[in-house]
Amino acid sequence: MVPALLVLLLSVAAWAQTAPQPVEGEWVARDFTFKSGEKLPALRLHYITLGAPARDAAGHVRNAVLIMHGTTGSGRPFLGAQFGGELFGPGQPLDATRYFIVLPDAIGHGQSSKPSDGLHMKFPHYDYDDMVRADYLLIHDGLEIDRLRLVMGTSMGAMHTWVWGETYPDFMDALMPLASAPVAIAGRNRMFRAMVIQAIRHDPDWKNGEYAQPPLNGLIAAQYALWMMTGSPLQLHQANPTRELADAAVEALRQRAALTDANDMLYAFEASTDYDPSPRLEKIKAPLFAINSADDVVNPPELGILEREIQRVPHGRYILIPTSGETRGHGTHSRAVVWKNYLLELLRQSERRDGD
Repeated sequence: MVPALLVLLLSVAAWAQTAPQPVEGEWVARDFTFKSGEKLPALRLHYITLGAPARDAAGHVRNAVLIMHGTTGSGRPFLGAQFGGELFGPGQPLDATRYFIVLPDAIGHGQSSKPSDGLHMKFPHYDYDDMVRADYLLIHDGLEIDRLRLVMGTSMGAMHTWVWGETYPDFMDALMPLASAPVAIAGRNRMFRAMVIQAIRHDPDWKNGEYAQPPLNGLIAAQYALWMMTGSPLQLHQANPTRELADAAVEALRQRAALTDANDMLYAFEASTDYDPSPRLEKIKAPLFAINSADDVVNPPELGILEREIQRVPHGRYILIPTSGETRGHGTHSRAVVWKNYLLELLRQSERRDGD
């Protein structure tokens, strides 16, 4: 067995034995009105927690951490060895014996309310502002937390982190967006998202969301675009160095596409259409570390966006992770071993004193 693979398998096994026990919950936001004006009488928000809230003498929770997932994802993968196994264990940066960690499923994702529940294209059209407000209601009204020790997220969740920082600037001590840019989505990123959306909408089997069978050709094209946009050329080549392995990887994508709900995927990508936190970056008060990797072609560093925009964040810092054997393109956001030392630095820098 390859030594690196053996090390990985051993670490996964060790994490499985020592991992803190997750608790699943569900909270319902009543009469939720979306920015579009559409309404749901009951918006179901599913979440996972680790640890327990610690309240000070005044009853305020001091140790809550919110972590938000990427497009078409859910909070559950954060429990895996590469993320939770590096962060949530004893003595690790977000030790679940010290922190109360909240992993929500965003609107339209995971086990939260979504089009595939039955409304299909009659489900309210949501955007990132709606998703952030729903998470805020879950945290504030559902879990009765009035301040967060840390807000962080990966990919879409990172974009939500920017929105959190400027929408609720007094609600958190620190912010860490992983793999994102705080500007309107344009250029190659926008084009890729349009490819995903159009591949589904233009499939004859989609039938405006009321399909009898999944629009498989559209879903396959969408998965192809998503995979090539978020993967690392270096890692894709190393993982698939022969014709046979490369062809097998493509076939696996086709099988993944068949398991995807077209309406859920369509809504998830259309939600980013009006994302643009750039006009309000100066409103962010908490220390913020924005972390990207050099091999992320969703947010390529050569655009110079973060170098420019981070100057407008009062306590902001931009960190670019060089390409290496440890990075995974856009997926580096979930490789905590690569960036967890910066998380520790952010936590130290943003630590509150008694009475704050």
